[in-house]
Amino acid sequence: MPEKILIIGSSGQIGTELVISLRKIYGNDNVIASDIRPSSKEVMNSGPFEELDIMNEKLLRKIVQHYKINQVYLLAALLSATAEKNIALGWELNMRSHSHVLDLAKDGLIKKIFWPSSIAVFGPTTPKNNTPQYTIMEPNTVYGITKLAGERWNEYYFNNFGVDVRSLRYPGLIGWKGSPGGGTTDYAVDIFHQAIKHRKFESFLSENTKLPMMYMSDAIRATIQLMRAPKKQVKIRSSYNLAGISFTPKEISKEISKHIPKFEVSYNSDFRQKIADSWPCSINDEHAQNDWNWELKYDLKKLTADMIKNLKNI
Repeated sequence: MPEKILIIGSSGQIGTELVISLRKIYGNDNVIASDIRPSSKEVMNSGPFEELDIMNEKLLRKIVQHYKINQVYLLAALLSATAEKNIALGWELNMRSHSHVLDLAKDGLIKKIFWPSSIAVFGPTTPKNNTPQYTIMEPNTVYGITKLAGERWNEYYFNNFGVDVRSLRYPGLIGWKGSPGGGTTDYAVDIFHQAIKHRKFESFLSENTKLPMMYMSDAIRATIQLMRAPKKQVKIRSSYNLAGISFTPKEISKEISKHIPKFEVSYNSDFRQKIADSWPCSINDEHAQNDWNWELKYDLKKLTADMIKNLKNI
């Protein structure tokens, strides 16, 4: 039986690239994109698309049954900065979408789930440097609270119902194909756009705010690698730490300036600074390395060069 995959949230920053990558592996017709709004032209023109509000459980089940879906990647969520502005929607969307998909697996309609967690599960009491897989987790944002609750539900459904759910704690993600989605780390995407268009950028985080980041190519590769790993190798069912690279706005600005010499950066911290200050500076992902052979490819230098090259060609 061929893999039939449903991507929920295909119009977002991750979904835009994940759909295309999975279609290259499994075939265009076997990867169904879905979102509440249309996806990129590349996604829309290369394979099936379904308009889906993930809160509509009946429509979700109808789509899963119609296409005989056996894998779901649930990417729909309200991210950190956006969720702080709309608490009720952040909680409802992030939690209800997750329970809908977990119940599909519990009821035997699908076999495997990918659900993304985040470094937002950590909080101000978490060790900031080389944050371990197992540590204090006391998030103080709506987004972080929903992700921590989601991790606990992942493990519960795996232990009690045998649901094959897999997850990564994404650091901040940087890609050139999709637009920023309202996250605190999104400055590291917007800074490239502003550097190329205007030669200047105002950061909403202070110059020395160090956060874990990852190039989208690495994040997509890690996601697919985890989902294709043999079941016995997936030993953590809450969510795996994923480290990426850690840098500050000042450090990435300096790297961009090597390609765009007249680039100017100013700093004007807003409410997102408090969110960033509650998160780790660097992550330990040795469990991902040991369990399913994860290995990072893009450092800050390679990431910056590739982002600028691709954005200039758009």
